[in-house]
Amino acid sequence: MSRFFIDRPIVSMVISILMTLLGVVSLAGLPIAQFPDIAPPEIQLTATYVGADALTVEEAVSTPIEQQMSGVDGMLYMYSTNASNGIGTLRVNFEVGTDANTDQILTQMRYQQAESQLPTQVKELGVTIKKSTTSPLALFSVYSPNETYDAEFLANYAYININDPMTRVSGVGQVNIFGSGQYAMRFWVEPDKLAQMKITIPEIMDALQQQNAVNPAGQIGAEPIPAGQQFTYTVRAQGRLKTPEEFGDVIIRANPDGSLVTLKDVARIQLGAQNYSVIGRLDGKPAAIVAIYQDPGSNAIDTMDQATALMEQLKTRFPADLDYKISLDTTQAVREGMKEIVITLVEALALVIFVVFIFLQGWRATLIPLLAVPVALVGTFAIFPLLGFTINTLSLLGLVLAIGIVVDDAIVVVEAVEKNIEGGLEPRDATLKAMSEVTAPIVGTTLILIAVFVPTAFIPGITGRLYQQFAVTIAVSVLISSFNALTLSPALSAMLLRPRKPMRGPAGRFFAWFNKTFDRATDGYVSWSEFLIHKAKFAMLFLAILGGIGLFLGSRLPTGFVPEEDQGYLFANIQLPDAASMERTDEVSQLVEKILAETDGIEGYNTIVGFSMLSQVNTTYSAFLFITLEPWDVRDPKGLEAKVIARKLNQQFARKIPEAKVVSFSPPAIPGIGTSGGVTFVLEDIAGGSVEELAANTDKFIKELEKRPEFFRVSTTFIPDTPQYFAKVDRDKVLKQGVALKDVYQTLQAFMGGSFVNYFNRFGRTWQVYLQAEGEYRTKPSDISNFYVRNSNAEMVPLETFVTMERSFGPEFTLRFNGHRAAQINGMLWPWYSSGQGMAAFEEVFEQSMPPTMGYGYMGMSYQEKVAAEGVSPVVVFGLSLLAVFLILAALYESWALPISVLLATPIAIFGAFVGLLARMLVNDVYAQIGLVLLVGMSAKNAILIVEFARDKLAAGETVEKAALDGARLRLRPIMMTAFSFILGVMPLVLATGSGAEARHILGTAVMSGMLASSLIGIFLVPVSFYVVESWRERREARNQSLPSSGGEAKP
Repeated sequence: MSRFFIDRPIVSMVISILMTLLGVVSLAGLPIAQFPDIAPPEIQLTATYVGADALTVEEAVSTPIEQQMSGVDGMLYMYSTNASNGIGTLRVNFEVGTDANTDQILTQMRYQQAESQLPTQVKELGVTIKKSTTSPLALFSVYSPNETYDAEFLANYAYININDPMTRVSGVGQVNIFGSGQYAMRFWVEPDKLAQMKITIPEIMDALQQQNAVNPAGQIGAEPIPAGQQFTYTVRAQGRLKTPEEFGDVIIRANPDGSLVTLKDVARIQLGAQNYSVIGRLDGKPAAIVAIYQDPGSNAIDTMDQATALMEQLKTRFPADLDYKISLDTTQAVREGMKEIVITLVEALALVIFVVFIFLQGWRATLIPLLAVPVALVGTFAIFPLLGFTINTLSLLGLVLAIGIVVDDAIVVVEAVEKNIEGGLEPRDATLKAMSEVTAPIVGTTLILIAVFVPTAFIPGITGRLYQQFAVTIAVSVLISSFNALTLSPALSAMLLRPRKPMRGPAGRFFAWFNKTFDRATDGYVSWSEFLIHKAKFAMLFLAILGGIGLFLGSRLPTGFVPEEDQGYLFANIQLPDAASMERTDEVSQLVEKILAETDGIEGYNTIVGFSMLSQVNTTYSAFLFITLEPWDVRDPKGLEAKVIARKLNQQFARKIPEAKVVSFSPPAIPGIGTSGGVTFVLEDIAGGSVEELAANTDKFIKELEKRPEFFRVSTTFIPDTPQYFAKVDRDKVLKQGVALKDVYQTLQAFMGGSFVNYFNRFGRTWQVYLQAEGEYRTKPSDISNFYVRNSNAEMVPLETFVTMERSFGPEFTLRFNGHRAAQINGMLWPWYSSGQGMAAFEEVFEQSMPPTMGYGYMGMSYQEKVAAEGVSPVVVFGLSLLAVFLILAALYESWALPISVLLATPIAIFGAFVGLLARMLVNDVYAQIGLVLLVGMSAKNAILIVEFARDKLAAGETVEKAALDGARLRLRPIMMTAFSFILGVMPLVLATGSGAEARHILGTAVMSGMLASSLIGIFLVPVSFYVVESWRERREARNQSLPSSGGEAKP
């Protein structure tokens, strides 16, 4: 094969150019993302039961739906939140790889099975089922620079003009607008005035439902009719009302004297808001916050670009003094991370070129490996579209590592050709001879590096997808590199390489010194190898000890899933004492905003008062902030990483705001999975006990957790004892008074919580109509004395006659997880503890303190980490990788013994990797495990170069010891050249800063320290391993030959 391309160099060049062009074309069309498509699809089901408390929503809405939803195909877990504002939200998480549209259809089908069990009012308001994620992709803040418009106008301008176009953007799965409620026609009544006029709530609602209705009237002259009809006319009738004035003319009652009582006589009519439970701000000023959520499986950067383009287009139609700002863009971390990795690629390439030039000492020789790199790297992208891959952190990290790998084969070729040229051969003959020597090692090392990743193809879930993207990138680039080494490199070697002429000047003196030093080092290396061969038992013992130490160090390393990165933004959650009003929460939020404005490294922030993303519900005593940090290049020189800023903020919050619990924390490590970093634990009441029992166990559990050293804060979203009032209705009295029971509850709901009546149309949209008491009539429990109903004798009866307001305590909202009432507990870890250690602490405390009636689970990133830990173990993956390499080597060399001498170098590399990770206080996570798998192939690759040549020498008649030492001497230079090319190639990962630096630190440190150990320690043990294995093989063959060919006893 190589002879063909040596004789036809243009053919090899054309093939390489075509591979590069295919890669460039594919690269241009590939989407860019932070991670592969690994976020599990989530389907959200939302129902509203106006006026219902949390337990009522749970029992009447969520429970029947969950019973039917349980076990839907592909479901991982489900959880529902049921709030006292009457909103119940069920989220169903599905397996990675399932189609989100199919998941939505399956969820819809299961919901339909439960629909008949739901209250009528819930069905009338409608239940929405849509694809969703828990945290937003971006926030667009619509604001008035001169504060011309209030929050209600800003929010509804966004509802009317931005919401619908934004939902049509490809990749946007959901749009939420925070800041104020949607427009609603509000009728504010005074209960005492209604009582004086003897008008009841049911009367007003009946009048509205009859007079604000859609009334189709048909046609005049529509078929079938008698012959001779000349025209057909559509008949229109009064339909839904539109303006406050039209609603004011709704007739409530006709008096005997002929006068009319209209709605405007008994109510203040206002085009107001559907609810007043949320306040939105941008940098402390009123704003409508347009939150867009990514559709599972879509491309984040494309979605963000399209959404931004849409906002720019809509901005041209904004009224005066209205503007918008991108207040949160989570894709900035992706863009910055991609930029940093591209810079790392360039740095790695430069360092590799430097190492190759130092060893080869000529630009002609250096040019050949240099040309092999872009062909292998760029050509790799040609396979991406076929596999549905994206340009992401893992694929680019794979290419960074590949730089130091793909150059190896070309180096081996060039070094062998130059050695033959120095022996007096012509370049063509030297190349042919070199290829006869190195083709087998090149093929062998390529097969090993591909085989080492084969087991990763069978790992399921998110972990498998992380491994596979990386593995395919490395494998394809190595395959292309190997092909180049057998085609392009020999062709170029025959064309370009010439007998080396001694350099003069400073460069010549440096290379003379370098060669002399390296020759002495080679002699020393061979001498030490000979010494260790003579002390083979000691060498094997030393190898076993290092392997044992490596295993011990590995067991001491903290474990994790993926690291929490500086993503350029933080979250903050505010929680006041139970039942605190919106006014109090807003005051605390303003204090938090003041701290943020004075904190270095913060660019801006959005505040949402009345909402918590941790619990995903609206409460008056909660607020949530999205904090955007300054760009990385501004913060990094000051040492202001996200975790440093979060730590400073938490210190200030604790010191300056004692009246509330305020905590800043990082977003989830993988966007779209969960709502926060740290550990998200779910304590379940699997026995179906009361809220009080769950509360008692939750309190006990948290107190025990707070004693653990892993956490700096443990909190729960479960608040079971919020001060409340229970409206106790004496049913006997109601019936005796001749009052309809439904009128009692309808009146109570309308006055206190507001009653949904029906709909009206305006601004091209459909809005809701509500009836509620004026604010001053619902500020204290005794206000029910002003509420009246009519009995069967047409008399007005005060509600206090049979309704007693009793002080009580209960949950503001409830959480159900997989059909059980539960409490979500968030554990924020100190920086020196990993998520794996945090999860282990949770489980230990659970086993020690919780009764058998309790269970537990995880949500978000913690769930995925738990699944990964219980799935295919990293030890199994590592063992299968070793087995794959062993089998490939056995097949290549037709020997079961020879692969052992190659693989005995692996424990040294693993020992080095664990030492490096411990020294830098890093964790053993997915990135470290990927590095360990790669080290199996890399350490075996180095050993093969020695073992292959030693095997040839042994076959030529040399003794085992001399063959091992000759192989070591001949192959030391290419081994050190390729090893240090790889080591310096990953140095930019080890020293990375900016977005995504943590993952690069872990992966870079693992492979660099492992290769250093393999190159500086393992290289001395490879000849010994070969000597021990081959000596044992020869002794065994000698014993077999001493036995008779057929039965009988052996000769004495």
